Amino acid sequence: MLSTEKTYTYTTFGLMAESVLPLPELEKLTDIEKEADITIKKKDLSNVWSKINPLIRTSFVVDGNRVMFEVPGLAVFSIEDGKTISFSTYDSDNDDKIRLYILGSCLGILLMQRKVLPLHGSAIAIEGKAYAFIGESGAGKSTLASSFVNKGYKLLSDDVVAISLMEENQPWVIPSYPQQKLWQESLNAFGMNSTDYQPLFDRTTKFSIPVQADFYNKPLPLGGIFELAGADIVSIDLQPIEKLHRFQVMHEHTYRRSLIERMHMMDWHFKICAKCISSVPIYRLNRPTSTFTAHEIVTTVLSVIKGEKNK
Repeated sequence: MLSTEKTYTYTTFGLMAESVLPLPELEKLTDIEKEADITIKKKDLSNVWSKINPLIRTSFVVDGNRVMFEVPGLAVFSIEDGKTISFSTYDSDNDDKIRLYILGSCLGILLMQRKVLPLHGSAIAIEGKAYAFIGESGAGKSTLASSFVNKGYKLLSDDVVAISLMEENQPWVIPSYPQQKLWQESLNAFGMNSTDYQPLFDRTTKFSIPVQADFYNKPLPLGGIFELAGADIVSIDLQPIEKLHRFQVMHEHTYRRSLIERMHMMDWHFKICAKCISSVPIYRLNRPTSTFTAHEIVTTVLSVIKGEKNK
């Protein structure tokens, strides 16, 4: 059951979060000297939700500085002003699923409200810079990130890559939290035993993989972006993406991109994407779907990064 009394304090995406719900995936804070940037609380949202037109309840509802959505049978969620995440549960015994939505859609929307660009992907620290690997679900982003980690590189983020304009108005990647999510097939490929890890929720074959020792918890300048895709090919194909197509790639892989226009953030989104594509190289990396190639992709990516540095 959820506690309505005790709160827990964590750090994620460079922000301090105070939560009524335990979020063991996040880094816990004990020495707290300031007010939290984010409050995650349980609140009865039934009255607000019932007043919304049923025709638009099937998707995300944008109302000023608030975004709401419902997961039928689970909960209603509300994200406000880049500061507050509220949830109203239908099933109080399903904390694991509620956590997934808080750490996924809710935080992704909250980042946008704070004018931090969330890309759907993973980020790895390589020689003092952060490299983002973006793509659709199933493209192999987390598996590739895990292969980098196995070779000694540090993870900054899995699932959502948060980009903010920081020093000299340049794009930097802000670390999320020390966890990966891997399917059973990826665990098998890495020789990992699923019994050693917690499923994301009951009866799923996707697992939560703690990576505390392999997590880089400080922001790094964005070094490059690789768009991953599976294809019916026999070998890895990597090509630079020309400038005219870079905006399309950035837009397509913005987390919850359908909300940008409705949140009146088109101008902001264009400007931050323009800064990214003018600052770093962007590549499309097609991988064969018929075989496991994560280790070979790591070698290919490192070769490209080294070549960029030697230009």
